[in-house]
Amino acid sequence: MGKLTVRALRAVLVVVLTGTVLIQALMVWALVSGSDPEDGSLPLTPLRVITILGIGTAQVALVCVWRLVTMVRRGTVFSHAAFRYVDVIIGAIVAAALMWFAVTAVNAPGQRDDPGVTLIMGGIGVAILGVALIVLVLRMLLAQAVARDVEAAQMQAELDEVI
Repeated sequence: MGKLTVRALRAVLVVVLTGTVLIQALMVWALVSGSDPEDGSLPLTPLRVITILGIGTAQVALVCVWRLVTMVRRGTVFSHAAFRYVDVIIGAIVAAALMWFAVTAVNAPGQRDDPGVTLIMGGIGVAILGVALIVLVLRMLLAQAVARDVEAAQMQAELDEVI
């Protein structure tokens, strides 16, 4: 991975992480201060709590991606240490899907006249779980690459002994 690519990705990660922290802080402020009166059309307090937690899942994934990019830059990504970060990313995506399903459940009573919205939101939740499955497949590919790397190192050691 080139230096320009790493810098660009890190810049994007910093911007996104900063933005999510600001949004989270505003959501916490609105939740704590009670400055936004609820008119009863939407249960804002549960939606705010779910949003704060959902943003937290994205932040966890961003930090893990940062760590993986660091490992790629150092050339250590093909090691067992990378699995920890990939596993956390998978967990964060699953948690985000659960948060989305919670938003869907909170929003569903207001959609009694148009249940299609709830079905679409449920479909989006399933798609988020699909992303977790894609990352799981990528984790399996990483496992194969790590195994090949270990095997290559053993073969190189044997070859060094012969020579």
